[in-house]
Amino acid sequence: MSWMQIRNRSWLIPAGLLVIVAVMLTVVSYSVPLYRLFCSATGSGGTTQRASASTGASSRMVTVDFSTATVRGLPWRFRPVQPRVRVQLGAENLVFFEAENLSDQPIVGHATFNVTPDKVGIYFKKIQCFCFTEERLGAHQKVEMPVTFFVDRAMATDPSTNDVENITLSYTFFRSVRPSGADDLSRFANAPADPAAGRMLFASHCAGCHALDHAIEGPRLAGVFGRRAGSVPGYPYTPALAAAHVTWDETSLDSWLAGPRSFIPNTAMPNVVDDAASRRHIIAYLRTLSTPKGS
Repeated sequence: MSWMQIRNRSWLIPAGLLVIVAVMLTVVSYSVPLYRLFCSATGSGGTTQRASASTGASSRMVTVDFSTATVRGLPWRFRPVQPRVRVQLGAENLVFFEAENLSDQPIVGHATFNVTPDKVGIYFKKIQCFCFTEERLGAHQKVEMPVTFFVDRAMATDPSTNDVENITLSYTFFRSVRPSGADDLSRFANAPADPAAGRMLFASHCAGCHALDHAIEGPRLAGVFGRRAGSVPGYPYTPALAAAHVTWDETSLDSWLAGPRSFIPNTAMPNVVDDAASRRHIIAYLRTLSTPKGS
């Protein structure tokens, strides 16, 4: 090959290098979203799944613990309202996380999440979550954010998960790098009480001791709205509750759920529903329950 031919083709070397660099940049640019898509499809790395609804429950139970963190540079306080819940595989559950902006300006954050052990990621399904979008929190604003989830009942038939009794759902909030167009977390603070949410919360907070149409550890709760405390025929109330001059309405039920032994001293009920959002939803659900026929 002559020198003239070599010189005429010398442009191929930098052009080839540019093509290689462009390919490398493209791979780097798409590697993170492609990896996220892979994890979302397979549950790899403990990535949770999305679902519209559960397909039914099984009898197996597991404990779900909650872990939260914020990265340096995000002046938010972020915590689970309840540290853990006991759940039935396939049953839908509603829990709350609290976020508070400690700064003097609105800030947009973005949450990442995963579950451990990693092998249960494919079975952990979220129906509603604050973790899929950019979220704006106003200066010094505090909100409770709901997460609706279930652990797929298919986990009960997977031999590799027979040893799983505890699952940890972890969230980390970062300051968003794409703050424009963010959703406002105040939508949760202003949300009306939801009986459907209350039904799920009733199942996790109350159903161990209360049924709707018969007594278990506590009296039946159908028709509780407008009923005088301690008045269900045949139920062995404590003297304190039987003698209480209380009629159940939004105010009295909220005080009772927030601290039964403070509201009516010497009563036997031990359970407390700490967060106000959960109480509002449970009370909205109780309001929908009619009095059983013949009562």
